[in-house]
Amino acid sequence: MSNHLSDRIQKMSTSATLAMAAKARELRKEGKDIIGLSLGEPDFNIPDFIKEAAKKAIDENYSSYTPVDGYADLKKAISKKFKRDNDLDYTTSQIVVSTGAKQSLFNVAMVVLNPGDEVVLPAPYWVSYSDIVKLAEAVPVEVTTSIDTDFKMTPEQLEAAITPKTKMVWFSSPCNPSGSVYSETELKGLAEVLKKYPNIFVVSDEIYEHINFMGGHVSIAGVEGMYDRTITINGVSKAFAMTGWRIGYMGAPEWIAKGCTKLQGQVTSGANAIAQRAVIAALEAPKSKIQFMIDEFHQRRDLVLELLGEIKGFKLNVPEGAFYVFPDISDFFGKTLNGTKIDNASDFALYLLEHANVATVTGEAFGNPNCIRISYAASEKELREAISRISEVVN
Repeated sequence: MSNHLSDRIQKMSTSATLAMAAKARELRKEGKDIIGLSLGEPDFNIPDFIKEAAKKAIDENYSSYTPVDGYADLKKAISKKFKRDNDLDYTTSQIVVSTGAKQSLFNVAMVVLNPGDEVVLPAPYWVSYSDIVKLAEAVPVEVTTSIDTDFKMTPEQLEAAITPKTKMVWFSSPCNPSGSVYSETELKGLAEVLKKYPNIFVVSDEIYEHINFMGGHVSIAGVEGMYDRTITINGVSKAFAMTGWRIGYMGAPEWIAKGCTKLQGQVTSGANAIAQRAVIAALEAPKSKIQFMIDEFHQRRDLVLELLGEIKGFKLNVPEGAFYVFPDISDFFGKTLNGTKIDNASDFALYLLEHANVATVTGEAFGNPNCIRISYAASEKELREAISRISEVVN
């Protein structure tokens, strides 16, 4: 039978991070000792107090369908979290709980974007942004940044990217994949540009909010004039090591929240009951409960920067959040390593997988063809071994 897959799915890219993780799993099955530094997944166990909340929910028979937009008491906990951590006043009618922050992003795209609308994406950006925008039949407009500016978009670049078709700006801070964090001053600079264009909305992906080494996180929704045009996306996967629990949420203008609830009601309905009950405990807990993970990530970042800094050809900046480094490795382009010609970042990432048994992700998937993403969500022992292997096969 001929291929009857839709044009939509055939045009969609496969997630590069998931593809590399799958490749690493295949090689492990073949007996190869692969060190995985490709996935953005904390290697910590979920804190015990969250596990206890989930067990209690099971005992209390939370097994029925949940409200499409989330349990009322979870939305109250999210509202309090927004106020406590971000000084943002979102009522429960402005909050929608979804099956992961990725679904929250998808919901927003399908609810706000029309065919032909343009979405400004500062590159590098998270791998799924571009394809989610395309699924909504909108057009991603990449704004190229570089390691010399810590991979941050300037107000001048934003202004230059705006056209009469621009509908939204999407970005993450702390950023996946670069680890860059926008300061309050930098966000105000972007907001000054957007004040000239009142019909442009902002999606602020703040999933790495707590994994921040600058001492404080700033939400663009809190900048004067931005609250009513910002959709703030967050979740519990990263800071609470709850990747498999699949709970994300948004705070947004009420009309957008209602649209997302309507869409979600026809696609997945409400998120998992037990996970939602556990997330209440997570969000109500003080940050001190997860500080040990943040401190460990900070130490690992410093270690990775030190070790990679000893490898000739790796150009590094200092990421202030998340758990990634995003080195520029373009110095290797055009060279031959152990018989393998390196023409781009994808070649380099595959070379490391095949010759060093280390899984990374090409920067091309994030809109930056000169870099690779290395996750340091791994033990110190694994990080030291992985970078030692990288050094050996590139020197």
